Amino acid sequence: MHTPKTRCYRNGDLVDEGFPLADVSEHLADEGCVVWVDLCSPGEADLDLLAEELGLHALAVEDALKLHQRPKLDRYSDHLFLSAYSITFSPESAGVETSEIAAFITDRAFVTVHKDPDFPIDAVVARWDSSPDLASNGVAFLLHGLLDFLVDGYFEAVEALDEQVEELESQLFEPRSDQEAVQRRSFDLRKSLVLMRRVILPMREVVNTLLRRDVHLLPNDMAPYFQDVYDHVLRAMEWTESLRDLATSVLEANLAIQGNRLNVITKKVTGYAAIIAVPTAITGFYGQNVPYPGFSELGGFYSSIALIIGLSALLYLLFKRNDWI
Repeated sequence: MHTPKTRCYRNGDLVDEGFPLADVSEHLADEGCVVWVDLCSPGEADLDLLAEELGLHALAVEDALKLHQRPKLDRYSDHLFLSAYSITFSPESAGVETSEIAAFITDRAFVTVHKDPDFPIDAVVARWDSSPDLASNGVAFLLHGLLDFLVDGYFEAVEALDEQVEELESQLFEPRSDQEAVQRRSFDLRKSLVLMRRVILPMREVVNTLLRRDVHLLPNDMAPYFQDVYDHVLRAMEWTESLRDLATSVLEANLAIQGNRLNVITKKVTGYAAIIAVPTAITGFYGQNVPYPGFSELGGFYSSIALIIGLSALLYLLFKRNDWI
C-alpha cells in the first residue's frame, strides 16, 4: 500500500495535510472541519479503520476493495459511494486506457480509493487548489473537483478521437493509401469509442442523481457547478455517439470503396482479356492443318498480322471511349 494522502479544511481553509489515518477522527471531532483521504491500493485493515470511524456500509467497502465496478452512485443511510473512471486516449495505438477510482462521500469526509498508482490524483488536488473560493462548500466542493476533472478528461479524449477520425476520413480517397491499415485503424477507433461510451453513459445518471434534491448533498452555491458538469457529460456523450456512428460509416465506406476499386480492376482486366482474345482467335484460325486462302503463302501471314493489329486497335479504342479500360 502507498502512503495515504490526507487533508483537512476548516471553514474553507486548508489547515492540515499529510496527517496519519489515526488522526482522521480527531479532525472530525471539530464540527467545522472537512477531511479528505486518498488511499492507493489499500488493505482491508485501512478501509476497516475508516469504515469504523465514518460508519461506512460493508457493501460499499467491499466494492472499494474489489473495484472493477461500472460507473455508479450508491446511496446508503448516511453516506454515498461513487465509482467512476478517468480516460486517457493514445493517438499512436488508437486505444483508450481507463483508471478506476471510488469515493466514499459523507457529510464531512471525502475518501477516494484507487488501485492505479498512476491515477492523476495530484491533478485533482491542483483543481481544488485553483478554486479556493468554493472550498467553504466542504465535501460538495471536493466531489465537484473530482467529477469536473474526470469529465474534462472525457472531453480531451473525445477531441483527440475526433481528430483521428477526421484524419482517417481524409485517407479514404487517397489513391495510394493502405486500405488494410485504414480498415484496421477505423476498427480500433470504433472499439475505443465503444469503451468510452461504457464509461461516459452511466456518468450521466451519476451526476443527475447528485442534482436531485432528496440527496441533500449540494449547497445552493454548488448546484450550478454540478449542473455545468452534467451539461458537459451530456455533450461528451453526444459527441461520442456521433463519432461512433462516423467511425462506423468510415469502416463501411472503406469496404464500399474497396468493392468499387475491385469492380474497376475487374472491368479493365476483362477489357484487356477481350483484346487478347482477338489475336488468339486469328492465330488459331490460321493454325489449321487444312488449305485456306493464303495457306503456306507470305500474303496469308501479312493478312493475319493486319487483322490482329486492326481488330485489337479497334477494340482498344472502343473500350477506351466507353471508359472500360
